[in-house]
Amino acid sequence: MSKKFIPVNNPVMDGNEKAYVLDCLESSWISSSGKYLDRFEEAFAEFCNVKYAVACSNGTAALHLALLALGLEPGDEVLIPDLTFIATANAVTYCGGTPVFVDIEPETWNIDPELIEGKISSRTKGIIVVHFRGHPADMDPILKVAGRHGLFVIEDAAQSHGAEYKGRMTGSLGNIGTFSFFGNKIVTAGEGGMIVTNDESCAKKMRLLKNQGMENVKRYWHPVVGFNYRLTNVAAAIGLAQLEKIASQIDGRTAVASWYQEYFQKVPGFRWQGDKESSNRVWFLFTLVVEKEIRSIRDGLIPYLLENGIDSRPVYYPLHSLPIFPERSGAQSYPVAEYISERGVNLPTWAGMTREDVVYIGDKIVDYLRR
Repeated sequence: MSKKFIPVNNPVMDGNEKAYVLDCLESSWISSSGKYLDRFEEAFAEFCNVKYAVACSNGTAALHLALLALGLEPGDEVLIPDLTFIATANAVTYCGGTPVFVDIEPETWNIDPELIEGKISSRTKGIIVVHFRGHPADMDPILKVAGRHGLFVIEDAAQSHGAEYKGRMTGSLGNIGTFSFFGNKIVTAGEGGMIVTNDESCAKKMRLLKNQGMENVKRYWHPVVGFNYRLTNVAAAIGLAQLEKIASQIDGRTAVASWYQEYFQKVPGFRWQGDKESSNRVWFLFTLVVEKEIRSIRDGLIPYLLENGIDSRPVYYPLHSLPIFPERSGAQSYPVAEYISERGVNLPTWAGMTREDVVYIGDKIVDYLRR
């Protein structure tokens, strides 16, 4: 094992995080009320250019609340990309709904708009798009299809804090946008989530549901069954401090991604996520695809990198391949999702990395594949 260690992600806490957390501790406001919750919601709504932002306990809770607010019921279907973190599908199943998988675009690895209409049935209620690895999905054609069929659109923007599609922030384009503040995200609170919308009725319903269904004006009065999906004031304090410096976080990750591209452009047999001119992307993770090798080679690369002090991850399994969704795999084909999943490896991507780190990682990858 190398003495050098480069994690996949490493939160950069060089702003007001410590000062704000100490203020929470000194004031004793550490739970689910406090000034930092209000400030974080207000700042995030302004950042996304939307009317309402609702803080909650995590990104999965944000998706669940969004689906409930939009009226998803047992038996309804929701179209989602086949290559995404399991939380996107889990939130649909929490409501008794059925996730229906759609293959991804070869270039951006986002849900393929041209395949959506063929997946719509009489039970389809909505679409969840995922702005994968920080690249916005192609929203215009998706919103047009949704409009023709009367479907809601939720943006799972967990990986795309600060990304723009045709000049508009991700999260602000559909009916509701959801964000995660897990420790590896561009803006982190350790854990947490945010829901953004311009729909006042949806915002009110999500606030009610996240707080055990208790009305603010009548304490301990619960007109609906709710959930304990509240964010703490301490987490909001960290999130607010992170949001204040999001530009430097985005710039730092962008630099790392550019160094990876500069390095691997000189080495044949690799590819990575492409960009579209309509989008101003951010980099949640840089995922390298080993084109000329099969999955067994990729899976051997990951432990080799760890032996040399480099943390890395495989790409998610395509959702249709998971045993919890056997009835939806069938004979359908998802070639792009399968290809990226089998050959992709997520490399360290965070704002504090150096060019020398990237060169070291690149050299170790090339060394392994030459063996």
